[in-house]
Amino acid sequence: MALDDSALSELLVALQAGDGVGLIRDAVRLVLQELIEVEAAEVIGANRYERTETRVNERNGHRPRMLTTQAGDIELKIPKLSHGSFFPSLLEPRRRIDQALYAVVMQAYVDGVSTRSVDDLVQALGIDSGISKSQVSRICGRLDVQVDAFRNRPLNHVEFPYVYLDATYVKARDTDLHQVVSRAVVIATGITANGDREVLGLAVGDSEDETFWTEFLRSLRRRGLAGVRLVISDAHEGLKAAARKTLPGASWQRCRVHYVERRIMWSGWLTTVIGAAGDRIAS
Repeated sequence: MALDDSALSELLVALQAGDGVGLIRDAVRLVLQELIEVEAAEVIGANRYERTETRVNERNGHRPRMLTTQAGDIELKIPKLSHGSFFPSLLEPRRRIDQALYAVVMQAYVDGVSTRSVDDLVQALGIDSGISKSQVSRICGRLDVQVDAFRNRPLNHVEFPYVYLDATYVKARDTDLHQVVSRAVVIATGITANGDREVLGLAVGDSEDETFWTEFLRSLRRRGLAGVRLVISDAHEGLKAAARKTLPGASWQRCRVHYVERRIMWSGWLTTVIGAAGDRIAS
């Protein structure tokens, strides 16, 4: 499954709601820093600490560089050279790799790094960067390890008495069916007794049915989620049934944001219907 470009901003908004955008920022920093180090190695003619006859320069520390991204400011380290200067081509103003880079990162969190997202990132980097597809794939492999560690980390370090559950639907390209389909991305956000927020988990499914929500919540329980006293979500019946089944003793409360959005939607619909009825009567 490959995410459409329009899904990136939707997922960022969903993660921002749970104070989880830092996860994406760290992943973007990892990939960018690795890409910078690879490009520097191409210019120097050798990797760090490597002895080779092709070396034409040497490293001389790093200088900080702040980069503003969709996920916030990222501090990068630009290698300094003993002779001359180096500035990574991927950070040049004319180079636009943001969309391709976020596609790789978000794809990793949702369903693992895809071949298509790596291809798009290589194309966005350009030939002059000297970074090959195999090098990008190797870096993305490190990203997969980081994401897997996040997705499977234990949750028993603190109790989360309050858990927000939400879902957003995004467009994705099904590589088997060769067509664009709608997928439900669900996110669980835990809140501690001190008010600290933490994204507990993220999963993708065909729809928000009870079976899908049940397996997702059970996966959180297996990782150590305990002490849940209140679940906050929209009024989706499958979600509510799954919460009753997997989180015994927890109460349920309707999220006011979803309630207001639903009221606005119905208000707009009623206005349209009443207006249309009035036009028919007047005619």
